[in-house]
Parts: sequence; C-alpha cells; structure tokens
Amino acid sequence: MSGAAVLPRRATAARRWHRGVPARVPYVVIALYALMALLGPLVIDYDPVHTPLQDRLLAPGARIASGEIAWLGTDALGRDILAQIVYGARTSLIIGLATVLVASLVGVAIGVVSGYARGRLDAVLARIIDILQAFPAILLAIVIAGVFARSVPVVVLALSVTAWISFARVTRGVALSLRERAWVDAARVMGVPVRSIMVRHVLPFTVGPVVALATLEFALVVLAEAGLSFLGIGLPSTAVSWGQTIANGQQYLETAWWISTLPGIALSLLIINIGILGDQLTARYGQRRGRI
Repeated sequence: MSGAAVLPRRATAARRWHRGVPARVPYVVIALYALMALLGPLVIDYDPVHTPLQDRLLAPGARIASGEIAWLGTDALGRDILAQIVYGARTSLIIGLATVLVASLVGVAIGVVSGYARGRLDAVLARIIDILQAFPAILLAIVIAGVFARSVPVVVLALSVTAWISFARVTRGVALSLRERAWVDAARVMGVPVRSIMVRHVLPFTVGPVVALATLEFALVVLAEAGLSFLGIGLPSTAVSWGQTIANGQQYLETAWWISTLPGIALSLLIINIGILGDQLTARYGQRRGRI
C-alpha cells in the first residue's frame, strides 16, 4: 500500500480521535464526581459540627494541630475544605438525583396522559402548567424551603414543585406526535386498553428526550440547592453543602480566598460538564425524534 493512501486514513483517524476525546470529557468528569461522592466519605473522616478553632484559616497545604495536612486549607471554624467539598458532592448528587427522579416521574405521567387524552383534561393540565410557570421557580423554592424546617426532603420537595413542568411539556409533545401514528391507531382498532397503549406504544419513545432533559434539569437542581444553602434556608447545619461553604467564606475573600473559591470551582466544573453532556444528549435524541 502506498504512502499516499495511508496518509488520508491516518488523517481521518486523527480527526475521529480529536472529535471523540472532547465528547468523552463530560462523562469522565461526572464519573470522577460520582466516585468522589460514593467513596470519598469512606476515606475522609469529617464531622461538620466539630470546630477545631486552633486550625482556623489555614492556607492550602498547611499542617493542622493533629499533624495531618489540610490540602485545601481550613475555614474560619477550622474545618477542612477538602472534606467539605467531598461531602458536599455527595449532598449535591443525592438531592439532584432525588429531585430529578421525582420530577421526571410526575412530569412524564402527566405529559403522557395529557398528550394522549387531549380534550378537557389536556386543557386543564395546560392551564396548571401555565400558572406554575408564571411564578419564578427559585422564588417558589425559597418560599417552600423557608416555611418548613430545613431538611433534605424539604429541599427536594421545594425544587420538585416546578421541575416536573419541563418533563411534562416534553412528554406531552412526544405523546401528541405519536397519538396518530399507524401502530397506535392499529392498537386502538384491535381494542387494546388505553393504559396499555400509553405504556407500551407511547411511553418508550419518551425515554430519549427525558434522559437528555434530566441531565440539564440535574444541573439546574444542583445550582438551585447551592443557592438555597447559600441563603441559609436549604439544608440544616449538620449537613454539608457547597452553598454553605461558599457562604461561610464570603467574609474572608481577601485573606482566605480558598474557603469560597475552591468549592465554587468544584460546583462550576460539575455544572459545566453536566450542561455539555445535556447538550450532547439533546442533539442526539433530538435527531432521532425527528425521524420517528
């Protein structure tokens, strides 16, 4: 084989490699966060209530009173920043997954029923969605989180109140487009129950768009949880949150920048990579949906 024939193949392989590597970066970063959330607390021992004041405001790499190294420094109460980032990752992932799960289940069920049934039921559900969308999502979350005692279930409830709307709108659009398809008409003619038609002939086609939307909603939920914790109305003081850590360091930005900066970087990296992954999934499943 001549060298002239080999060079185009090598160039094509190189282009594929360069296109494939950046596309995998979000998967790698998110996987690292998941491992940190799952395995980090097993390696790093941390008590959010314990406040060793003799170790307060130590710079990254300093040695604490026990002889260990605070790789990312300590806050104003002597608590380790690295441990707060690790435990905060677990908190963010748990709340994000729980909220997206609740919102997707509610939104998909409402969207499929509304899009397939149409008529008065669809009109009523559409009006409810319009009313909830008239209020800012974060404002409703602040009101709900402020009324009840601070806890993880309350935060999940507060963030799920409006998060289901996006899932309902997406699945309603898919159900409307599938309602008149040939296989759905054939099922109706054969006397298949409506519930079976929705579950077997409509619901499977919503999986792709729902998964793509779930990634984007997950990023918004993590950011909203950090915002609630930053305001002091999210999680209790016994729970570790990136928002709480960032808020604790806002008074020391000039002298102890690492308290707020490092958790902020960790939060930003997670949000950016989830957003990139969501865009990739949306482009992929959006093209498939267009070919249905």
